[in-house]
Amino acid sequence: MANNKLKNATPVQQEYQKLAKELEPKRPIFKNCCKAFIAGGAICVVGQAIQEMFVHWFAFDEKKASNPTVAVLILISVILTSLGVYDKFGQWAGAGSAVPVTGFANSMASAAIEHRSEGLVLGVGGKMFKLAGPVIVFGTVAAFFVGILTLIFVGTDGGGH
Repeated sequence: MANNKLKNATPVQQEYQKLAKELEPKRPIFKNCCKAFIAGGAICVVGQAIQEMFVHWFAFDEKKASNPTVAVLILISVILTSLGVYDKFGQWAGAGSAVPVTGFANSMASAAIEHRSEGLVLGVGGKMFKLAGPVIVFGTVAAFFVGILTLIFVGTDGGGH
């Protein structure tokens, strides 16, 4: 679409677009990747520490500790979002804060907070899934196809034996 606009632009507009593109600051891709790696890794380290607390303090095994660990990470993310901290962290971290489950919780909480003045049903309830809805739909569809492929290639005996 951008190319079609450029084709239909006057020569002056085309020259302006070319000049604007030349003067546009270059994105520090390597630096952004490093920040995302550090931020995502830090979130994972916090998650691992929480899981270890469940294992050692509450005598959970690693598998049983995983669900409450995710719940605590989501709770921390929502609290930090409501205090305005997670958004500042996300500005610095980029994808490192958006990819983990904490980023998903942040997207839902941010939309709910932003639209709370519109009411609980149409505001919070309706707008909260603005970003999360497609993620849930495509995640569910992908899980369905992975399940079908697993059923085809591994079988129903649980291990392919």
